Amino acid sequence: MKLVSLLLSAWVLLFQPAMAQEWPTRPLRLIVPFAPGGGNDTVARAVANQLTSSLGQPVVVENRAGAGGVIGADMAAKAPPDGYTMFLGGVGSLAVNPHIVPKISYDALKDFVPVVLLASAPSVVAVSPKVPFKTVQEMTAYAKANPGRINFASNGNGSSAHIATALYETMAGVDMTHVPYKGLAPAMTDLMSGQVDIMFSSVVAITPQIKSGKLRALAVTSAKRSALLPDLPTLAELGLTGYEAGSWYGLLVPAGTPEAIVRRLNAESVKALRGGSVRESLSSEGAEVVGSTPEEFARHIRAEHARVGKMIKDGRLKMEP
Repeated sequence: MKLVSLLLSAWVLLFQPAMAQEWPTRPLRLIVPFAPGGGNDTVARAVANQLTSSLGQPVVVENRAGAGGVIGADMAAKAPPDGYTMFLGGVGSLAVNPHIVPKISYDALKDFVPVVLLASAPSVVAVSPKVPFKTVQEMTAYAKANPGRINFASNGNGSSAHIATALYETMAGVDMTHVPYKGLAPAMTDLMSGQVDIMFSSVVAITPQIKSGKLRALAVTSAKRSALLPDLPTLAELGLTGYEAGSWYGLLVPAGTPEAIVRRLNAESVKALRGGSVRESLSSEGAEVVGSTPEEFARHIRAEHARVGKMIKDGRLKMEP
């Protein structure tokens, strides 16, 4: 038995580098667990375009929305670990869903191999022009005087938008009504029309609507101000000391994918992020480019998984089942 194990190990060491050199020989797919048009989609397409050039094969973005990211994550987790399926993971699919979805069909910490943390971005507290409040302080006062009357949109239960808003509710001591959507585009449409009142949305997705005057921005959710919207204060500056929330985006592959392919994907992704076009594209959308090692990204996922899980367990986040 020991001899068989040694022979297998030797085979892996001998042939994996060759596999990575030959790979890829056909198109790859990048599964995004949300509908087109949001921050996840923006980041995925920017990176996919560059990987298409560097890998010499098309990298096709597949939007598999539904169940707050569960459908896409489950599909990616169950894909063959051959290097031809990638997954764009974030706080919802990897840190929130494992704690709120009963009998979840994938294990966020075991069913994927982290490749690279691509970028992070704060959320913006954006409101419909029709609401009666123009500052966070006025919004908080209105919410306290009218429990449940403010409707807040999100692109799905457990999404980064939902997490950011639920954390605000808890820390500000207010109660609002959650209206989850199946993607960012319909949520944004209803926010601009005044069907819903507010949304904590990724700066990557919502900045164009703010700059065009279709939405009014009140604050950002990061620990420091956004370089894209420097005049907006943080929620921490406005009295919610210690408040910090936002989105992050990373590439993962199914568990069992050869390490040599993981390393190649990491190297090509980091190179893409350092390139002018991708960095400029993401930075112009308000995202902060990261470009980590697989090990650094793995530590980030575990830390976020534990942090969000503790918030939910302690009741600091009010999450619908």
